[in-house]
Amino acid sequence: MFCRSRLCGLVVAALMIGACAAAPVQTMSDTRQTIKAAEAAGADAVAPQALAAARDGLKRAEAEIRVGDYRSARRAAAAARQSAADALAATQQRNAANGSR
Repeated sequence: MFCRSRLCGLVVAALMIGACAAAPVQTMSDTRQTIKAAEAAGADAVAPQALAAARDGLKRAEAEIRVGDYRSARRAAAAARQSAADALAATQQRNAANGSR
């Protein structure tokens, strides 16, 4: 009995570690979509620095994935997504203030 419960515990721990070590596919996808939305809204003109930071962060995340550092890739992608979201929000706010959408 003890060996079985211990084995189950090890299997569960291994699965949890494996999940953390997986490539951040969804985070990368979310980041790309947010960057595209910011670009489509006109962030190049309104918030170029935030948009550039998002693009740079995405490139950094892609480089981290290539070397297998998924934890760093996840952090870089999340930061890039936040920069893109900031660019999008600034653009939407400016567009709303100008009366165009």
